[in-house]
Amino acid sequence: MAVAELTLVPIGTNTTSVSKYIANALDSIGEIKGLTYELNPMGTVISHSDLSVLYDVIRRMQESVFEAGANRVYSVIKIDDRRDKNYTFKDKVKSVNEKRRN
Repeated sequence: MAVAELTLVPIGTNTTSVSKYIANALDSIGEIKGLTYELNPMGTVISHSDLSVLYDVIRRMQESVFEAGANRVYSVIKIDDRRDKNYTFKDKVKSVNEKRRN
């Protein structure tokens, strides 16, 4: 299962707000079978069993920011491609929380 975090920063817009661009990016991937994603304050975590699909999702999201009117897009992409066991990004968070001393 491949997990990625994508941060998209539209540049060359007339506003400091990015919400319309991110909403457009999320709308562009809404119907991809097997895709899991979660928006967070600093980016979007996306997950799919096929790494090539994940790359396509990233491309779609970036292109959608241009389609929404940005002249330039700065993207930060982090990918964790683990193949020795099946897991989700929620499993990763759960594993850390189980090891915390509370």
